[in-house]
Amino acid sequence: MTVAFKTFGCRLNRAEALDLEARHRAAGHEIVPLEGAVPCPDLIVVRGCSVTAKAQRDCEKEIERLRIRFPGARVLVTGCLPETETVPLGGTETVPVPLATSRAYLKIQDGCSGTCAFCIVPQFRGRPVSVPFGDVLARARAFLDAGFRELVVTGCNLVLYRSEGRGLAALLSALAEMETPSRHRVRLGSLEPGICDAAVLDAFAAHPNICRFIHLSLQSGSDTVLRRMNRPYAAETVARFCSEAVRRLGPRLSLGADVIAGFPGETETDHGLTRDFLSRHVFSNLHVFPYSERPGTPAATMDGALPRAIRLARAHELEALGRAQRAAFARTFLGQAVEVCVEKDGLHGWTAEYLPCKLKGPAERRSLVSVVVDRVEGDTLFSSAR
Repeated sequence: MTVAFKTFGCRLNRAEALDLEARHRAAGHEIVPLEGAVPCPDLIVVRGCSVTAKAQRDCEKEIERLRIRFPGARVLVTGCLPETETVPLGGTETVPVPLATSRAYLKIQDGCSGTCAFCIVPQFRGRPVSVPFGDVLARARAFLDAGFRELVVTGCNLVLYRSEGRGLAALLSALAEMETPSRHRVRLGSLEPGICDAAVLDAFAAHPNICRFIHLSLQSGSDTVLRRMNRPYAAETVARFCSEAVRRLGPRLSLGADVIAGFPGETETDHGLTRDFLSRHVFSNLHVFPYSERPGTPAATMDGALPRAIRLARAHELEALGRAQRAAFARTFLGQAVEVCVEKDGLHGWTAEYLPCKLKGPAERRSLVSVVVDRVEGDTLFSSAR
């Protein structure tokens, strides 16, 4: 059987799609592309996303386009979309690994117990469920044995990970301490502020091969907006965490954040508080979303809805701030040594701080190479030698 994949959304969706791809390959199916003039596959697996109404519309449009383009294929919809199906797979006793990626996406957890006013994901993902500690390590071992040198830890809400009395910090330490023929590193997906505790920073501080990159699901820097969102923290709590993280891990720590602009009831003062918060803590990796009503969530019927033009204007302002801070952060690496996880073309990759880096000469795919940065353009680093 020939199988093609189309994936939308977050690292978790990406991890699940790659796992499905690997398991289909291990079951003897042929994985085929969707790009270009290609024959009609027998099965197309779409992992959808409903984090925003726009994301769901985009997925639904693509699903319809695929059905028109490949009328002979079965289009199977999975992920965070209504009316999803279970993907049938052949059995295998081994732990299959994907072949097409340079970084291994390691799913450790699914589901969320949050009740955020804007989020519909728990309706699709359900209550928190953690992958058993030993199973995570076995999966990580399979990735490392297959030649991967970066493990990207993913989940719906990572800080809810619990297995056999151990949490995220213990798992991070165990992953960082795994023995490999050559060095490897561990990268965290996004973290929920207010729930993430100092033990996670302890794991970072004790293991230099945990990437100095922390991405927070911040959403707003205004306490008033955070309360309307039903988020479980205040802005000052996140500020203290960020300050402590930089103090303990150093100025090369890259901070990222998800931010919603124009949430119902957000005033210009609230927007300014968010902008100032992001500036003060120098977030160098911003994912900004103009608020969009998601049917089925409390926020969709809240009073104080803002005109779309205001939402977009505020989002664009925060995006511009993010680009400027990211470029400034990149410039701090001029003349510095960085470690790069090499992508499939062998000529570029990502640093531990999640900055793109162009290599002067080809390197082995999936390898970790140390280079010196001699030029910076925007947020991209360039090395003169390996």
